[in-house]
Amino acid sequence: MNITIDHLNMTYPTGKQALRDINLQMETPSLIGLLGPNGAGKSTLMKLLVAALLPTDGSISVDGTPLTACEKQLKSSLGYLPQHFGLYDELSIWQFLDYMAALKGIQNSRDAIERAITATDLTEKRKAKIRTLSGGQRQRVGIAQALLGTPEFLIFDEPTVGLDPEERIRFRNFFSETAQDKLVLLSTHIIEDVQSVCNQLIVIDQGRILFTGTPEALIRQAEGHVGMFLEQRGDSENPSLHITSRVNTAQGVLCRGVSETLPGGAQAMEPTLEDAYLFLITREGGAQ
Repeated sequence: MNITIDHLNMTYPTGKQALRDINLQMETPSLIGLLGPNGAGKSTLMKLLVAALLPTDGSISVDGTPLTACEKQLKSSLGYLPQHFGLYDELSIWQFLDYMAALKGIQNSRDAIERAITATDLTEKRKAKIRTLSGGQRQRVGIAQALLGTPEFLIFDEPTVGLDPEERIRFRNFFSETAQDKLVLLSTHIIEDVQSVCNQLIVIDQGRILFTGTPEALIRQAEGHVGMFLEQRGDSENPSLHITSRVNTAQGVLCRGVSETLPGGAQAMEPTLEDAYLFLITREGGAQ
């Protein structure tokens, strides 16, 4: 599957411009991480990709065909977990997935439901009412419904919210395996999830694409801009300096920070993906 987004703009009736001149290329197989602050336009972009919204300007095409002309075909090969996903509390997990399979028009749904339940480790809870589930278990039900059938394109919006660390690791591995022959778009605020499994990144802020490329390429942009230093009074006067950690020592408060210009005497450190993301958002935000 090849998805092309060309000069896409989205302005809501309120006048808010959510997306500005978005140009992207996504193709199978890929596991793409979508990063950005709250309100950056990530959810709007995902809604456009599943045809829940129509763009103000620009186009989306799937394998060369405009999305408006192949919406039905796309939805038949789509698995989608929105950030806020409603569940029917009085249904059991099995009943809910059976209902969702019927909505998706899945034939012989029993096998599809079994695969989704097994993949999300819900076998022991299959007959449990959804109202009895923990937050993490409810999130797994949401992931399970996205997996129903054989979707070629999967979109997950904050899929590991509410999952404990062990579950998050399990699902990161699962997403990585799934993307071996599919297109997976993973939107999250948990940088560690992206760094662990994604082979491509899209960073968006204030409706604009700030970066597309590999995690390694983004990290390289922050080289020379991450350091360790003892905190000084003048640090607060540096508007580009973001301190990411502080540790009390006998010499004073030892800080790790990200900045366009590091304080004098700072010891350069190898950037993490989180450092690089913060540096990009800060630098591009200040340039607007």
